Parts: sequence; C-alpha cells; structure tokens
Amino acid sequence: MPSYFKLGEVPHKRHTQFRKPDGSLYSEELFGEEGFSGVYSLLYHKYPPTRVTRIERHGEVCQQEWPQEVHRHHHMQTAEVAPASDIVDGRRTLMYNSDCVISVARPTEPMSYFYRNAQGDELLFAHEGSGALETTFGLLTYSPGDYLLVPRGTTWRVLPEPGEQRFLIVEAYGGDIRPPKRYRNEFGQLLEHSPYCERDLRAPAELPQHDERGEYEVRIRVNGEVMSYFYDFHPLDLVGWDGYLYPYAFSIHDFEPITGRVHQPPPVHQTFEGPGFVVCSFCPRKLDYHPQSVPIPYNHSNIDSDEMIYYVSGSFGSRRGIATSSITLHPRGIPHGPQPGLVEKSLGAERTDELAVMVDTFKPLKLGAEAEALDDPKYPFSWLD
Repeated sequence: MPSYFKLGEVPHKRHTQFRKPDGSLYSEELFGEEGFSGVYSLLYHKYPPTRVTRIERHGEVCQQEWPQEVHRHHHMQTAEVAPASDIVDGRRTLMYNSDCVISVARPTEPMSYFYRNAQGDELLFAHEGSGALETTFGLLTYSPGDYLLVPRGTTWRVLPEPGEQRFLIVEAYGGDIRPPKRYRNEFGQLLEHSPYCERDLRAPAELPQHDERGEYEVRIRVNGEVMSYFYDFHPLDLVGWDGYLYPYAFSIHDFEPITGRVHQPPPVHQTFEGPGFVVCSFCPRKLDYHPQSVPIPYNHSNIDSDEMIYYVSGSFGSRRGIATSSITLHPRGIPHGPQPGLVEKSLGAERTDELAVMVDTFKPLKLGAEAEALDDPKYPFSWLD
C-alpha cells in the first residue's frame, strides 16, 4: 500500500476544531474502506461534502454481452477504435466478469463533470497522450506509460492535453487494486526484492485551492447505476488531507524486470493484484542467459485463469500479426504459446524491447458486444504452419 502522506493544511489533532481565517470551521471527512477498520484518509473541506442541491438519475450501467458459440482464443485489433467523448462516456467495454471490467478509451475532450466510482477502484493506463487527473486529493499529471490508480469513492476528472489520447482501463469490484502482498513486509513496506519501491509511486503533488461557487455535477456510479449529484460549490474544495488512502501514479518505465538464466514465468512481471485478478507489466529487459535457453514463452495452458494481454509497443517475440494496441485473450482450458518458427528465431536473442500490460482473471471473462467488430476470427488458427 502507499505510505502515509499529507498535503495542504491539517490540524494538529484529528477530530478537533480546525478554523478558517474568518473563524468558521472547516468540515472534516473520514474517507475510509471497510467501515472504520480499513485504510483511510482524513479530508478537510471548505464546504460540507453533504451539501447537495439536486439529485437526478443519470442512467443505468449495463454490460452488453457478445455471446460465444465456441470457446476459442481472440485477437481484438483496437488501434482503429474511433476517438470519442471523454474517458468515462467514451469507454468501450471489451470484457468483464463479476470482479472486473476491462475497457479501452480514446478521449477527445475534457470531462465537463466530475466522476466518482463508488463501487470499485479504477486503474487507468495511459498508453498515449498526456494531461492531468484532477482529484479530491490534488493533481496528478500523466504521460505515456503511467498507471493511475484511483481508489473507489474518489471524486475525479481527466483533463487531456491536445493530441492523441489512448487508455486501457481496469475497474475492480469487491476489493482493492494494490501492490502484491508478496512484495510487502508485515508493515506494508515494499521489500528489497520487489521490482519497484515507494520512491516510484507518485502521490498528488499539488492541491489547487478552489473557492468557486456555481452549479457543479458529480456523477456517482453505485449499485449498477449512475446518479448525478449537483453542488453549489466546486467539489474539489479541500484545504488539506492526510492518511494512507489516496490516488497515485506509477510509470511502467519504472518497473524493474526480474530475469533469470532460463525463462521466467509471468508472476515475476506482476505489478498489482486486485479482487480475482492480477496485472502484470512486460517491460524491455535482458533475456535468459543460460547457454541453451529458449528466450520466449513456452506453451502453457491456463487451466484456472483467462489471460488478456494489451500490446503497448516494441517487438512481440512470440506472436505474429500483433500490432500496437492489439489485445489477445487466451481463455482457460486451451494451450497457447509461440507461433511456428518463432522458437528457433528467438534462439540467441539477448534482450527484448516489448512493452505490454497483462490482466489474468480467475473467473471466466465475458466479451462485451463492442468486442465483436474488433475481433479477428482467424486468430485461433495462427499456430498452423
């Protein structure tokens, strides 16, 4: 988990009087998980966060399924997904189960509203483009390769800079997205053999002071629906906060790959764990250095998991016909591995420049309706000579 952090002004003691320059009190808010037993932060608002002026039902969140007549591998070519809208309204859901939803988005505009997913954490992977993630806790800038981890219940919006924007998005339901437990000691500190450490995690660096009044919309996702809450003050009105629960950024380029004399299995690339899934980062690295090593993945069967890989950049040594932004889905029960000729071709290679994000789920993934138009039906036969 992230370490303790403080930004802005907070009182010396929690739950004590904290006054504005005019003598009135700031409003304290406990932002915490698992009731009062999990990780939390204390937030200090200029206006009571309960001060709502209007509530409307914005709409239902429903997943449209692409039913599968046969159980097979998939290759979704998402490079040509049309740019549209903002990072929330413009999402295209490609796969999902009860633990997570995996989407892509190519936003073309800033969000005109604020958003709060009260049901699940969100992991936004910025493949292309730069900009800012505005949150209750302050400002996080992003650039290509950044993971942005937004805890559930956080109020936020994305303000992209001009130019191409492309995101892979993983929403988690039923638990946190966090660094793997095996990377942490009993106090939560990342261990010496972890492929990254706390120095690599970027907390919000700036807490802009918002005093604006007017009408502001916060769309809240909860119970499978989206509600619009309207406030007469800017919802990012904090003067300070402290605690252990807050959004942060981590660059995939700061992941330090673990290598060995022979090929290492995917768990060495694990970056985050979520409820019923893991997220891995395949980064440029030195390849296996045993004199007889085979430096690309061996054939393997996913007996208990579905494997999704999002290809970011570089050369993908075990696959042909894969382009930037391609997504492969190798579901449980069917072996997959190097395509013909690629094992021999790889022998003697000393390093790889591939960059990819993998999500392995432990419950079967359903395909979203929007995946059908992106799918290559010939992909299951790409292992033929």
